[in-house]
Amino acid sequence: MSNASAAEPDSGHPLAALIGGPRGAIESMLPPVIFVSVYLATNSNLSAAVISALIIGVVLAGLRISRGEKPVRVVGALLVVVLAAAVAYYTGSAVAYFWPLVLANVASALAFAFSILIRFPLLGVIVGPLTGTGMRWRKDPELLKAYSKASWLWVLLNVVRAAIQVPLIQGEDLWALAAVRPLFYVMVIGVVFWSWRIIKKSLPTDHPGIRSPQIPQ
Repeated sequence: MSNASAAEPDSGHPLAALIGGPRGAIESMLPPVIFVSVYLATNSNLSAAVISALIIGVVLAGLRISRGEKPVRVVGALLVVVLAAAVAYYTGSAVAYFWPLVLANVASALAFAFSILIRFPLLGVIVGPLTGTGMRWRKDPELLKAYSKASWLWVLLNVVRAAIQVPLIQGEDLWALAAVRPLFYVMVIGVVFWSWRIIKKSLPTDHPGIRSPQIPQ
């Protein structure tokens, strides 16, 4: 469906940045895994688990800032850890740590869905700056349509992640809640791949690709 300029993404492809790489995967998994590990290793010492999660959250935030990541992204990731730890501490329930993570998935699903409905798909908002095109893709009807279609996959991803965690929380299965983190990363890889496939198939064969928005005169 596409020409050479819309070939399969290589390691430098803007959609590949959404995967985060092994380092991003480890960083996203560490706070909940550390929380569960410390909680179980200390015979259900919730305070120790909460403090450990907060410490690793702050350390990761510092590392992200040192790498030059956007402050909004760094603060957002840290806030999720802080909120999760606070909920667990004030409820006195270790599994409650994961409710904010579920709510974050639900919020993300709603945000992606709403962005599609108002014709401002979040996938385009994220990928546009990575391609150097900013928001010019919104003036390209074909790219707008392609990003909108692919954004539905991100709605589905977040709904599925929330749906997986809810019964585990209700069953108080802490190990499973920690163990599903690698699965979630694999799911992100799959969604990134299929997002790109959808974008490719949605664009006309003569379209130059996501790096070259075609703005009607």
